[in-house]
Amino acid sequence: MPQILFQNKRIFCRIEGKGKPVVLLHGFAEDGNIWNRQIAVLKEKYLLIIPDLPGSGESEMLEGNAALEDYAEMIRAITDEVIFKEKKENQFCLIGHSMGGYITLAFAEKYPELLNSFGLFHSSAFADTEEKISVRRKGIVFLKKNGTEAFLKTSIPNLFSEETQKEKPEFIMQLFDMAKNISAEVLIQYYEAMILRPDRTDVLRTFEKPVLFIIGKYDAAVPLETSLQQCHLPAISSVNILQHSAHMGMWEEEELANNYLKEFLVFSENRD
Repeated sequence: MPQILFQNKRIFCRIEGKGKPVVLLHGFAEDGNIWNRQIAVLKEKYLLIIPDLPGSGESEMLEGNAALEDYAEMIRAITDEVIFKEKKENQFCLIGHSMGGYITLAFAEKYPELLNSFGLFHSSAFADTEEKISVRRKGIVFLKKNGTEAFLKTSIPNLFSEETQKEKPEFIMQLFDMAKNISAEVLIQYYEAMILRPDRTDVLRTFEKPVLFIIGKYDAAVPLETSLQQCHLPAISSVNILQHSAHMGMWEEEELANNYLKEFLVFSENRD
């Protein structure tokens, strides 16, 4: 199933591996290829479902003012087809990076019974602060005036720690190449959706199954202090701090991030 129709738009979805189902959601200004380093090690044991969010990668943009809840419904449409219909499974694990984590929480709020666990990879259940909203609004103005490529050149380096920028500068160009074809209109749609999202800390408080947190020590987008304020809320938390990463730990500390994911998935399976 390389694609589905959702709201009359073609949505690309990559399927890899076999085993218990795991959905990996990319974040803002990315596509599903952000997870390639994880797919390589997880596909031997898990059925991986990796969509391109609407407007990113090979997926078409949704019409109008799309909300995070729309993207969550897209995940429901995909999993209905791939997991619940074809594989006869009744639950799956959902892991989201950054904005993908916000969508994960929106899904978990509406469909907690469909999840055996979920994970926030450099993400947060808190609503945007006024300061964060101001930053996003400035980003929207910049995108309208200057376009995607100029925006990415100013924003992408800040997603990596100083150590990564110095030792692996090629990561900056790799992420730029992944995102440069995403239109400014799509990025603005994402920004507007993130600005309007509510606080979802109650989702963490009420979810009774395991929740994964992967946190970057030097993350400016979702700061360490903010991340730690939410980790005690779930009944069952797995909290992992990447000591050399900012916002892109799946690249910056690939092996350690992969180990955290594998350990969490095994732990979640053993609770089924």
